[in-house]
Amino acid sequence: MLYFSKPKIFLILACLFAGIIFSVPNLYNEESVNDLPDFFPKNQLNLGLDLQGGSHLLLEVEVEAIVKERLENLLSDMRLNLREARIGYSQIGIKEDYATIFIRDAAREVLNELSMPITTNLFSGASTEELEVEDVGNGRFNIKLTEAALQNRVLKSVEQSIEIVRRRIDELGTTEPSIQRQGTSRILVQVPGLDDPERLKALLGQTAKMNFHLLDRNVSGYDAVAGARIPSGSKLVFSETSPAEPYVIRKRVMVSGERLVDASVGFDPQTGEPEVDFRFDSVGGRKFGEVTKANVGNPFAIVLDDKVISAPVIRSPIMGGSGRITGSFTVETANNLAILLRAGALPAPLNILEERTVGPGLGADSVEAGTRASIIGFVAVMIFILISYAMFGLFANIALILNMVLIIGVLSLLQATLTLPGIAGIVLTIGMAVDANVLIFERIREEIRNGKSALMAIDSGYSRALGTILDANITTLISAMILFYLGSGPVRGFSVTLGIGIITSVFTAFTVTRLMVALNYGSKNRIEKLTI
Repeated sequence: MLYFSKPKIFLILACLFAGIIFSVPNLYNEESVNDLPDFFPKNQLNLGLDLQGGSHLLLEVEVEAIVKERLENLLSDMRLNLREARIGYSQIGIKEDYATIFIRDAAREVLNELSMPITTNLFSGASTEELEVEDVGNGRFNIKLTEAALQNRVLKSVEQSIEIVRRRIDELGTTEPSIQRQGTSRILVQVPGLDDPERLKALLGQTAKMNFHLLDRNVSGYDAVAGARIPSGSKLVFSETSPAEPYVIRKRVMVSGERLVDASVGFDPQTGEPEVDFRFDSVGGRKFGEVTKANVGNPFAIVLDDKVISAPVIRSPIMGGSGRITGSFTVETANNLAILLRAGALPAPLNILEERTVGPGLGADSVEAGTRASIIGFVAVMIFILISYAMFGLFANIALILNMVLIIGVLSLLQATLTLPGIAGIVLTIGMAVDANVLIFERIREEIRNGKSALMAIDSGYSRALGTILDANITTLISAMILFYLGSGPVRGFSVTLGIGIITSVFTAFTVTRLMVALNYGSKNRIEKLTI
């Protein structure tokens, strides 16, 4: 029967009140929301790139750099293993996408030992070899990555790059960036509300591999530029200053930047100029102390992406695992470097394939158009329902308004991002909410035509329509969940609002309208005429 206990009425009203409270902040600008009392929720809807403007970048991981880095490490491993086995070799180097070496055939097993197994199927445990050793004759061997190994490295590099890109963007203070893998080696980055796309490109364009190297004292950088021979264990690099200053550094990494655990902007106590203060973990700090203790009086180069930031002379051992980087920094450049170091190094460079900037004007037009479409659809549906079902239509319209409020409140509470497809999902939800009321009201009409009393018809109409409403909405909800799981970007935005709208529409169209009908008709023992 049309009866609601007081606890049930209180629970329904509490849900509606919570929805109203969480949606209210969206009626104010950001400054006004901050002035609200502390106990009042302050979460507002996050607008997507298509609504508030921002930056759109399509990046691609440089596969050639991944292959080159693995082959360079392979050369070092080959040299070490062959020396330990006391086997002579010559003409070792890298050509295109493979390493080559001249060696006796008896040492092929030593080369095969360098290959690591690559898991190709997590479920079956199937694996393949990482390296393919090819005997091209006359004692020469070519070693290259297998196709499975290359795909595995690219996949891992993309996953690692996505996480690092996310950390770097989070440091900018933006909200709800969209960072997704696209294809095998590409990453789609969308940052709503970012009005400085050049800074974003600068942050994402650096791999930020910072290492510490000793300078080679046997040859100066200027002599190397003039043509002097560079020792095999060293290489020529340049500073990032203008004009660039040449340095010859030892290839061996004395302390890796991977050991950094923190980096922040500081100021030189003597000059007051910005600097970057860094701190190692326990292992890195101990190694940093040992290196500086053993090389007092020698220059120590700080190298970021093959560019020397600074090359100070070690005056005394640096213990404690912390240090500082000085140079011609501004506050912004020092902050950018600190962000890069905190977020970590990219496994490979990222190339920008596509760049788009969405202006706030276009976003405002989209918001206006979407809002206009929603209002027109909303009003048209309300007029139709009111004409068709009289008093019951009024109940349905009130429930429809409450449904919209609940959707906005839930989106604000979850800090979900609203996009144009999301607005389309809300508009679709309006129609689905009304569909549930139509099913209920038509069932009540049918029961009245069958001769049942008004109260019995109302109760039977709600009870018998519930199964149909749940069947229709559960199947749609499953579809929304599949879209969210398999989709990306706009598809996910649509599925989020659709899924939330389904839940709130069932609640308002069935439970809330039934409560209003019960409060209006349930206390009457006899209804002479039911207008529906």
